[in-house]
Amino acid sequence: MSKQGLLEWIQRHEFRFTDIARQIWDNPQVAYEETFASNLQMATLKEVGFKITSGVGGVSTAFVAEYGIGTPVIGILGEYDALPGLSQSVNPFRDELVEAGPGHGCGHNLLGTAGVEAVIALKEVMDHEGLEGTIRYYGCPAEEVLSGKTFMARAGVFDDLDCALTWHPGTANFPVNMSMQAMVSIKFHFKGTTAHAAGAPHAGRSALDAVELMNIGANYLREHLLDGSRIHYVITNGGLAPNIVPDQASVWYYLRASTKEEVDDILRRVHKIADGAALMTETEVSHEILAFAYDTLPNDILNNLMFENMKLGGSPIYTEEENSFAQQLVSTVEPTIVSQSKKQFGIQIDELLPTGYYHFPGLKGTTMPGSTDVGDVSWIVPIGQVMTTCAPVGVQAHSWQATASYGSSIGYKGMHLAAKTMALSAYDLLKTVDLVDHAKQEFEMNSCGRTYIPGIPDDVLPPTTNKTKKSVHLIKM
Repeated sequence: MSKQGLLEWIQRHEFRFTDIARQIWDNPQVAYEETFASNLQMATLKEVGFKITSGVGGVSTAFVAEYGIGTPVIGILGEYDALPGLSQSVNPFRDELVEAGPGHGCGHNLLGTAGVEAVIALKEVMDHEGLEGTIRYYGCPAEEVLSGKTFMARAGVFDDLDCALTWHPGTANFPVNMSMQAMVSIKFHFKGTTAHAAGAPHAGRSALDAVELMNIGANYLREHLLDGSRIHYVITNGGLAPNIVPDQASVWYYLRASTKEEVDDILRRVHKIADGAALMTETEVSHEILAFAYDTLPNDILNNLMFENMKLGGSPIYTEEENSFAQQLVSTVEPTIVSQSKKQFGIQIDELLPTGYYHFPGLKGTTMPGSTDVGDVSWIVPIGQVMTTCAPVGVQAHSWQATASYGSSIGYKGMHLAAKTMALSAYDLLKTVDLVDHAKQEFEMNSCGRTYIPGIPDDVLPPTTNKTKKSVHLIKM
């Protein structure tokens, strides 16, 4: 079975994986609760002969599916968690299926399913050709809260991989040559003393005052950060009533920067601000880290390989109905946002549903806004990543418009292109040892021999593990 045979197999079986993606879209579950998607994917892979290891990294919805024997060992990363509050039907107008319910506004119903599609297609070609090597699909939960892969990485499940491949739904077809930001998610909890806010305010020590003073200090810190760094926060507990001096108050911070080292330094300064706020208000402060994702480390060898194979996969052809749906959907987005979205990485994209292939090799060394726990894996093993057209240009991720797109045939067509890209690229890696060696050499050069150390402390466990140690709270964001 040649590459053409691999493409033909995927073409013949697309309906199976479209159905899986649709079922996951119909049953969205947020981080660490993705039992439906996890069980469905495990059952699908087990049925065709993959060995399943569930509950990896101490996360009940994480798993690894493996097939083959020997080297190289090639991994494909999948995700399947939804976002809260983004329930939406496949319509170009706001239409919640479940009031305030979750929805796949980041396309993870597509992301993981494409990985399942790719590895099953690879298994077919391995059996047909007697091809040696090992392929793995990693079912990765909780990417939206940036910690699922970190827990898995801390458990060592990626350590023996030779290369890894992944993708993400987007609004154009291109390899991701740029990095994404490192990020820490951390909550600060202040403890003070209650008192009657009118009768005896002098007896109180306000935890809310401490939170507000901390936020003022953090806002002044913004001026002194490197360009592109970000500080965002929300007050998650500000007290119970205005006439009671709050003895408990909490604030939740995201700190982002181009590298983990830069985030470490911002975090160091934010800790000092928290301590200062506690000192000024005579309160106590504690903290808990919920996630700490690395910046992503691109690999040109793998990205270029995926780019060439993406072109082999063939451009999707969109119907008149799909183009009409895309136009109606984009009409609900602010026009200035749509205009800005058409200028991606210095290139004007005028197609509503781009069918061409874009490459931005000059952007290596730059950083995209946003973060992903794929970054953790990228500092353990060489990783390649692409994006494909799964929504019209102008639609923003984490929006109801995105949920509608990712449940439509537009999203499924982008998913199948991603599956073809990953399957063809993994096939090349299984057959060509030099490609794997070159990817590893580039990884060693780019990482400068740095050893991956998980950002999440050892005593922080996933929400589903035992509570005798400190456990991450389920994050709703």
